[in-house]
Order: sequence, then C-alpha cells, then structure tokens
Amino acid sequence: MKHFFTFLVTLFLTLNTFGQVVVNNENPDGSVAFKKETTETIQVAETTFTNPVLKGFYPDPSICNVNGNYYMINSTFAYFPGIPIFKSDDLINWKQIGNALDRLEQLDLEGLRVSRGVFAPAISYHNGMFYIVNTIVGGKNNFIISASNPAGPWSNPTWLPKVEGIDPSMFFDENGKTYVVFNSNPPNNSPEYDGHRTIKIIELDVKNLKTVGESKIIIDKGAKPEDKPIWIEGPHIYSRNGFYYLMAAEGGTAEDHSEVVFRSKNILGPYKSYENNPILTQRHLNSDRKNPITSTGHADILEDKFGNWWGVFLGCRPYDKNDHFNTGRETFMAPVKWIDNWPVFDLEGDVVKDKYTITVDKLIHDFSGINNTFKDDFNNEKLGFDWLFLRTPKEKWYSLLKGKLTINTRSETTSGTSNPSFIGYRQKHLFGNVSTKLSFKTTSENEKAGLIAFQNETHYYYLCKSIKSGKPIVQLLKSNENSTEEIALASIVETDTITFKIGAKGKYYNFSYSINGKDWIFLKESVDGTFLSTKKARGFVGTIYGMYTTSSGEKSTNKAVYHWFENKNID
Repeated sequence: MKHFFTFLVTLFLTLNTFGQVVVNNENPDGSVAFKKETTETIQVAETTFTNPVLKGFYPDPSICNVNGNYYMINSTFAYFPGIPIFKSDDLINWKQIGNALDRLEQLDLEGLRVSRGVFAPAISYHNGMFYIVNTIVGGKNNFIISASNPAGPWSNPTWLPKVEGIDPSMFFDENGKTYVVFNSNPPNNSPEYDGHRTIKIIELDVKNLKTVGESKIIIDKGAKPEDKPIWIEGPHIYSRNGFYYLMAAEGGTAEDHSEVVFRSKNILGPYKSYENNPILTQRHLNSDRKNPITSTGHADILEDKFGNWWGVFLGCRPYDKNDHFNTGRETFMAPVKWIDNWPVFDLEGDVVKDKYTITVDKLIHDFSGINNTFKDDFNNEKLGFDWLFLRTPKEKWYSLLKGKLTINTRSETTSGTSNPSFIGYRQKHLFGNVSTKLSFKTTSENEKAGLIAFQNETHYYYLCKSIKSGKPIVQLLKSNENSTEEIALASIVETDTITFKIGAKGKYYNFSYSINGKDWIFLKESVDGTFLSTKKARGFVGTIYGMYTTSSGEKSTNKAVYHWFENKNID
C-alpha cells in the first residue's frame, strides 16, 4: 500500500503540474482512473516489462513520442529492407509497421560487407511530419528522409554532404530553428589518439532539407578529455528547464560502452559535462555476475504520456563469462530520473535488470505477454516486415503462392558481397530452435538448399540438401575465409520433402533433419556456437536464420520450395 500511495502522489503531482489530467479515484482492482481535461478517461495500472524489449539484432535504438504513441527504429547495416519502424502505445508491446528504406532507389547495398551500410538512424517528429537522418557507411554517407505516415512510404534520401561522419540526429528548437548533431572528425582532422572523435552541430533548413552555414564542434574527445575517451558518438539533443542536454555514447560499442551527458544554456555551447558521468554503463561490473547484460550504451530518452522518463539503449546477453553472444546488440529499456537537472538512468542498483515496473493505460495495454513462437505458413501475398534480405535485391527471385515460398537457386553465395537467394529471420533467443520444411531435388553437386545460421561472410553454418556421387545427401557446411568446408554428411533416400532444424543452446548448436516430419535425426550435435558470436566474428550484427539456396557460383534454373518456417524459443 505504501508503494501504491507513493505512486499515486507522484502521479497526481506530475499530472497536476502539466495541467492535462485530474485524478478521480482508485478502482477496486488497484488501478487509478483519471480524466484528461477533455472527456477521455484513462485507467492507470502498474505492470512489469521484460528486457530486452526488442530481442535479437536490433541495435542503436532511436525513439519518439507522438501524442502518446511511441515510434522506435534501429540499425540494419547491409540487410534489406533498412530501418524497421516499430509502434507501441505502452512502450512494452512493439509492433513493426513498416521499413523506412524498402525500395532500391532508396537503398542500394551491393558490394558492402554485412557490417557496413545502415548505421544508427534517428527518428524525429515535427509539425505533422516524421524525419529520419541516417548514415550509409560505404555509400554516400548522411541523408534525411521524411514521411507523413510512419508506416510509409518514406521519401527518397536527400543527401547532406556537409554532415560528415556518422550517427546524425535532428533537434527542433522552440525558436523555429532546426539542427543536426553528429559524430565527426577531430579538430583539423588531426586525432591525438586512436578513437579521438568530436560531436558537431549544423543548422538545417528543414523546409528545403539543406544545411545552413558550417558545422561547429561542441564536444571534443568526450566527457573527461583528460582520460582520452574514445568514440563519442550517437548524439541526441533535448531541451528541458532552460537547458539543452547533449547525450552521447562513449567507449566503443563493446564491453566498455557507456552513455554520457552534457548541458548548456546555449544550443551551440559551451557544454558542461555531468560530474558523475557516465549515466549508463556496465563496464565496471564483475563478469561472473548472473545473467549479465553488457555493452550498454547508444541511448535515447523520452517522457511518456504519464510524465515518467525512460531510456532505450543497446545491450548484449552473453551466454558465458567470456562475453560470447550470438543474438547481436539488442534493445533494452530502463527508467530515467532527473537529479539536479541532470538525466540519469535509474537501474535500481548497478545492474541492468531484466524486469522493471512501468505505468500503463489499462484500457489499451495488452497484458497477455510476449509470444516466443513465430511461424510463417506463407499464405500471404507478401512477406512480413521482419524478413530480411542480404543486401538489396535487384530482381524478383522468389514468389509466394498458395502456402509456398519458392526461391530460385542462383549463383550468388553468402560468402560474397552481392544479393544471394537468402531470406532471413533474426535469432532472438539464446535457447530455442528454428525449423523449415522444403522441397528440393538436384542432379548437380554445386546446387544446395536448406537452412543457414549466418553471422557474416566468413562465419556461418549451412544445413542443406544436395547430391554427391549421384546420390542425395544432407550436409553441414562451415564457412572459412574463402569458401566452406564440410563438417558432417549423411546419405538419405530421395524424398519429395525434407525438414531441417537448428537448435540453439547457448554456446552450442544442434543440426537435425527429418524425412517424415516427425522423427528427427541429429546430423551433428554440440557444434561450436561461439564461432557465430560477435566476439569471434566481429562486426555489428547478430545471427540470422535464413532459408537459402545456391548453385555456388554456377548458373542454375533450379528452385527450392519452402512450405513453412517456424521459430520456437525457450528463454
């Protein structure tokens, strides 16, 4: 009761300050009913959410609040479509409503390695329009796109040549001016040490989408320049109580990652560093702690519809004490509190928790929880928003018809930097399995079709059906620097369909197949999962499970038909 009373008083004071609602009473079930100054009634309840709020390879979150609806986006690197758009009315249940970069004329990723491409987009809303600024590393660099509907369509990119560097973000000032803030080169482009970067700001003519004047350095090196901090990046600017706050990531996006904050009375500076920086990090904690969350940083903060502040940020879930993780950098959320006019992540201790309490609107919140099972029977006319291609398709090499996904067997491979016949789904859990049923026959040893666990061009496992010495086989291939090596093989009888399954068990994968769809045969068990970890493979992405067929560099007219794809998760 004491906890609820504190919550009620806080709620009353917060909402009374903004003059938006008045508290009516406590309902018998413990929720609080109150009315806006309009006639709309809201019933408030407290619930918990589970981190990460977006599981799997969803790094570099950026978020905005538009009239009580929340929109969040993430990096996609060399995957297509680029920049998923998520919507939520409670900050807990997120539904993907589109992809911002879903056309060839917007995003051509040909020739880029998987950890190049779309870096750290930032979303904003102003006067009825949504804006995203973003960097294409290995492309034309920084651009801006806009849409009146966040579900799309989004405009073609307008390039910003004077925004050099990465991680741009927009800020709309109350005086009518608009700015872009971004990571950039050190003064005179002369770094004093490796990782020496700056944060710059430049004015933007938002009507014509052109920069105005020259950029200015507002942060050099980082929060504590005397310590030679590295990779100040991912900046955002906020205004509150007469201050401009510049928040940015620092330390690089691995175990030393952190978030720091500065403030100024003038948007152009000078900015003062918060004396207790960083405001978010896990780098000081013992690696032996239970269920660690590491690499926290690259955050964005917002005020929710109840006056509470939250921060979204990337983090990682290693499955051992050596910081091995395969699911990539994921999106987490935690409370933010203001201390002496400084925003600080309120982790309720040093450790990022897997659960936090949040206030929700009882009338619209879905209390049913998160479904950990995904299945696609391919009965729709189009693929769902969360399917991924490896780079931008230049031709239509797949089709959906009557519950079947037919994929052309083409020469491109996942070891190259073009667009192979690969359609992928993020590995979202440390423990679980993915399976698919397919029809595929071949008379050529170079033709293969099956299920792949893909981290990058040199780190993947491929469970596939092919032929050897004229007889059908199931084989498990492991990538190397130049091609693949066979690490398991089994002869099978020719059959119209075969089902493949990859089971994830933390640091191991199991690879299985079934001829009749019921009885599973292990092709190889306890395969080294750390081979697909970010620590070994490097880069900025996560493992993707993919339906994949290839003719290994040779021409082919063959096809693989996939009947369904299912992902079941345990953790």
